[in-house]
Amino acid sequence: MTERLFHLYESIGTRDLVEIGILSLVIYGVLRFVGSTRGASMVRGLGIVVAGFILLLQVIVASFDFTELSKILDYLLTASLLSLIVIFQPEIRRGLLMLGRYRMFRMFGQGQEPIVDRLADAAEALSRDYTGALIVIQRSVNLSAYINSGEKLDSEVSVGLLRAIFNKHSPLHDGAVIIVENRLASAASQLPLAEAPLGASHLGMRHRAALGISEETDALVVVVSEETGRISVASGGRLDPVPRELLSRRLAAELHGITPPAMAA
Repeated sequence: MTERLFHLYESIGTRDLVEIGILSLVIYGVLRFVGSTRGASMVRGLGIVVAGFILLLQVIVASFDFTELSKILDYLLTASLLSLIVIFQPEIRRGLLMLGRYRMFRMFGQGQEPIVDRLADAAEALSRDYTGALIVIQRSVNLSAYINSGEKLDSEVSVGLLRAIFNKHSPLHDGAVIIVENRLASAASQLPLAEAPLGASHLGMRHRAALGISEETDALVVVVSEETGRISVASGGRLDPVPRELLSRRLAAELHGITPPAMAA
C-alpha cells in the first residue's frame, strides 16, 4: 500500500498539478457563488462531503487500478451533480439573479431602449397626467447620503415603475427618485432645498429641490410640475424648461458632456 502511494506521488506531473489547481478554483468559485443564498451552509457542507467522497474514491481507484470501480465512480459523479442541481434549484436560481446584478455581466445583457428614452417617455406620461415627479441621475459625485434618506431599491428603470412611484396614491411619491449607473437606487429620497431665484418665487418644493441638488453636486435632474405639467431639467444650479420632444436629446447631451443645442452660444 505504501509503495503504491509512493508510486502515485512520483507519477504526479506538472500537468496534474495544473488540473488540480483549476479544479480547486472551480470548486472555490462555486462555494463563493452560493455563499450568499438561502441554504448556503447546507450547500457548502453537502458539496464538501460529496467532493471529499469522490476524491477519496479517485485516490483508491488510482492506487489499485480498479477499472470497474472507476466506471461506477463516473456514473456516481454525474448522478451527484444532477442531484445537487435538482435539490438546490431555488438557491442556484437566486445565485444567478445576484450574479446578473454585477456591472461586468450587465454588458452582455440583451439590448434595450436607452435610459434617456425611457426617462423621456416617463416624464412625458407624467406630464400628460399632471403628476409631479423628481428624478435625479447621479454622475461623478456620489449621492449615497441622499439615497440613504429614502427607500433603497435596486431595479431596472422603466416607464411603468416611475409612473407607479410618482402616482399620487403611492407612499413613495413624495420625494426624489435617484438613478445610479442606469439602475433605480432609491425612491422618496430627501434633497436639499435651494433659495428661489429672484423673480421666481412661484417655484415649488420639487423645483427648489432640483436646484439644490444640482448646486451641491453635478447630478442631472428632471422635474415635472404637478400644477402645469411642464418638464424642466436642472444642472449646475440652473433650471431650464424643456419641450417634451427635445427632452431625450437634452438628457443625452448632458450625460455625454455635450453642450445642448438650446444652450449653445
